[in-house]
Order: sequence, then structure tokens, then C-alpha cells
Amino acid sequence: MPIFSNIRTKIFIFYWLPVILYCLLIFIQSSYPATDSIPTFPHADKLVHTGGYALLGFLFYRAYGTTGLQRQAVRLLIVSGLSAMLYGISDEIHQYFVPSRTADIIDMIADAAGGFMGAAGAWVVWRKDRVF
Repeated sequence: MPIFSNIRTKIFIFYWLPVILYCLLIFIQSSYPATDSIPTFPHADKLVHTGGYALLGFLFYRAYGTTGLQRQAVRLLIVSGLSAMLYGISDEIHQYFVPSRTADIIDMIADAAGGFMGAAGAWVVWRKDRVF
């Protein structure tokens, strides 16, 4: 008998568990005091936020693609981007309570932009009518 005989178990492990683990990673990383290890060019941290939440938007798109939203590309993209954005907002609120960290509206904007870019990237990868 296969290890993952139940389709729901497979979907959870391969699609939703990566989202949960990545959100947990973000939460844990945000729980530590801020570091100065980010490159020193202006607004480098915003690039880190955008890239990190682009991955989260991509993962949300994959996971939500296993639901009834899979046939509604625009809704799938919006729900995925919004989910990443809302997690980014909750993370900024969390950081407000962590010593040596602050909540920053510009970080929230970078998180939202990254989440929607990641979801759009996933749409490009998995759309049915792509030419390449």
C-alpha cells in the first residue's frame, strides 16, 4: 500500500504543508532581533521583503490551485496575492512586539507587491494557453 494513499493527504503534504512551513519560517525569522547583515545599498530590505513574499504568493497559488479556484484564474491570482499580503501585514504587526524590530508600512507594501508578483509568476508558469 502506498504511503500516501489518500488524495487529501497528498494534497496537504505537497501543496499546503510548504505554505505552512514557509509561514512558520517567516514567523521564526521575524521573532529574532533585527540584523545588520542585509546588503548596505538603499532599501535593500524592501527587496528582501518583496522576494520573500513573492515566494509565499507563489506557494499560495500552488495550494489554492488544488481547490475550486483552479478554474478561475483571476480569482486564484487575487486570493493568492491577498493571502500573502495579509500574512505580511500580520508579520509586521508581530514585529511591532519584537525588541529591536519595528512595524513598517513600506515593508507591508513590499510584502503585498511581492505576494502579487509571486502569484502572477505562478499563473505564468501554470497557465494552459502559454506559448513557450
